[in-house]
Amino acid sequence: MAKTPWAARTAREGRDSATRSLLLDCAARVFGRIGYARTTIADITREAEVSRAAFYIYFASKADVFEAVALRVRDAFLAAHELPGVDADDPHELARESSAAFLRACTDNLELMTVIEHQALADARIHPIWREIRERPMHRTSRYIERLTVQGRARPAAPAHVIAEATYGIFTQFAHHVAANPSEYDETVNHLTAMYLRLLGIPETSGN
Repeated sequence: MAKTPWAARTAREGRDSATRSLLLDCAARVFGRIGYARTTIADITREAEVSRAAFYIYFASKADVFEAVALRVRDAFLAAHELPGVDADDPHELARESSAAFLRACTDNLELMTVIEHQALADARIHPIWREIRERPMHRTSRYIERLTVQGRARPAAPAHVIAEATYGIFTQFAHHVAANPSEYDETVNHLTAMYLRLLGIPETSGN
């Protein structure tokens, strides 16, 4: 049976989406491995095993694909604060799950973070993306700490924005440890969660 125009279009869009995702995955690996300046479009297409012409169907240039990669990293960090199914009124559960998600985002994008930060210094398209990667998670954490403090559920050891910035730096630092020791991910999450809760002045659960 011949495909209907709708079915054919849907199948084509699916292939297009898969090819674009493949190019983004491969570009991310190459950028993370050798940096922005040394990467060429030929490096990316070789990694993806597609033609140069196929690359240009989806991206206009190396700068274009790098921006798309940076945006995907930003989205991964923002998603670490969107935790469906987690009880937002339980600070212990929220701390554990958000710590796990944020550490995973840091670890998965460790090499790319360095490349994006470096490129943001001179690239007007990347600079605002880098600011979002850094600042939006810290702003969300700071607002959350302030809300818990107003509710009388936290007694933070320092101003909210200081704790937010400190924990961001600690998590990104521990991402190096987890990248080198993947089997210690769960243990690291436990340690970082305990530290974060103590900085917030939130008592441990009765079961601990």
